[in-house]
Amino acid sequence: MPDFNDLTLLPFCVGLTLLGLIGSWAAWRRRGVAAGTRGVAWSLLPVSLYLTGLLELVWDVVRSSVSWVTHLIFSPTVWAGVALFGVSVVLYVVSGVARGRGGNQKKAEKKPASPAGELTSTGPAPASAATAKAAKPSKGKAKQQESSEFDEIEDILKRHGIN
Repeated sequence: MPDFNDLTLLPFCVGLTLLGLIGSWAAWRRRGVAAGTRGVAWSLLPVSLYLTGLLELVWDVVRSSVSWVTHLIFSPTVWAGVALFGVSVVLYVVSGVARGRGGNQKKAEKKPASPAGELTSTGPAPASAATAKAAKPSKGKAKQQESSEFDEIEDILKRHGIN
C-alpha cells in the first residue's frame, strides 16, 4: 500500500470537496434545500479530515486493517489461533450447559418436610400440599385400595388437594 503523503492528499481532498459542492448545488436546485444542505455537509468532510489530521489516522487504520487481514488469510499460526479460540468458545458453552443440568453439583440432601403452616425460607408451606404429600399412597398400597371405587375416588381427591 502506498505511504501517506501530504502533498498528494491535499489536492485530492480539495478536488473531492469541489466536486461534492458542485453536486450539492445541483441537488439543491432539483430536490430542495434539505438535499443540498446534506450534500454540502458531506462535501466538506474530506478537507476537514485533512486539516484536523484525522485523514492520516484513517489512512493508518485502513492500512493496518488490510495488513492484518492479509496476515490472517495466509498465516497458518493465525489459523491455529482462530481454531483455539473456537475450541475455547465451544468449551465455555458446554460448561454452561453442564452447569445448568447440575453436572458438577453434589446430590442435595433431602430436608425433612416441615409441618403445614410452619415458616420456612421460602415462606409457609400450604396445608393442602403437606397433606397431599403425606396422604399419597405408594404403588403397593394403590393396588390394595383398588378393591373399591370409593377408595379410588378418595385417592384422586387427595392428589388434587381436595379433602
